Amino acid sequence: VQLVESGGGLVQPGGSLRLSCAASGFTVSRHAMSWYRQAPGKERESVAAITSAGGRTNYADSVKGRFTVSRDNAKNTVYLQMNSLKPEDPAVYYCNTIHSWHDYWGQGTQVTVSS
Repeated sequence: VQLVESGGGLVQPGGSLRLSCAASGFTVSRHAMSWYRQAPGKERESVAAITSAGGRTNYADSVKGRFTVSRDNAKNTVYLQMNSLKPEDPAVYYCNTIHSWHDYWGQGTQVTVSS
C-alpha cells in the first residue's frame, strides 16, 4: 500500500491549489480516504474525508465551503481542491487511509500561502 501526494506549492492568499493523492496496492473506491494537515508547532488535524460507499464527504469547519474532496476511481486517486486559501491554511497536507486494519499515510505535500 502506498499513498503519494503531490500538488502543493506557494500560492497567494485567495488563490487555489489542487492536491492529488495517488494510491497503489488497494482501491480507493472501496476505502474511506482522508486529508489531514499539520502546521509547524501544531497537531495534525483532519481536513476532509470521503467515504467508500456513496462517496459522502465531510469537512472541518475551518475549510467548509472552500475545500472539496473527490476521487477518480479510474486513476485510483483522491483530490483536494482548495480555493480561497487563507494565511491560516499553510501546512503539510497528508493523505490517509485505513486498509486491513493498518493506518497508512503519504509523505505529505507542503502548502504555503503568502503574498
